[in-house]
Amino acid sequence: MISKGWLSAKPDPDSKELIYNDPKGKIRILLVRSQDVATYVEQCAADAGISGWDVLKEGGYDLVTPLDLKIGKCRLSLAAPEGFTLEARHRKIRVATKYPNLTREFFFHKGLSCEIFKLYGSIELAPLVGLSDCIVDLVSTGGTLKANGLKELDIILESSARLVFNRSSLYGKRKEAVDFMDSLSNCS
Repeated sequence: MISKGWLSAKPDPDSKELIYNDPKGKIRILLVRSQDVATYVEQCAADAGISGWDVLKEGGYDLVTPLDLKIGKCRLSLAAPEGFTLEARHRKIRVATKYPNLTREFFFHKGLSCEIFKLYGSIELAPLVGLSDCIVDLVSTGGTLKANGLKELDIILESSARLVFNRSSLYGKRKEAVDFMDSLSNCS
């Protein structure tokens, strides 16, 4: 963003401020958790943001997603210990995940019943200690799954970072939005 003239300097990483106003005045950056970006944009507290496709699909946000930035690539996958299968289940499948909506939808489309345990980290631990039969989590290389004796069984969603706009900002500030999209698409 600096090379394209959107920012004149990088925000100070040691600063505790949550809003960075670029000295040129061209852009203001809100420093929020990645899971919160879509909420700030959807509620018009920010014009645009960058969020993972997994977060956007899980939250069902009403946003315009005109550009896949093709960074932060990963996949939302079903994984389980060796020997676990989805076939011939006579009880609810117990699933640990941070993605209850996408997980519920996946199992519904498979015609399977599931009980979901929403966790916020160390998801791979759940089947190892008997909390769940399997997990649904983001996978990049599969190294963490392998290190914990889990096997990737199915890919639910391919994810990467997306540029998002709320409808009001996209249409009300069309020229700025298009210029911003063009400069980001030329970076990748």
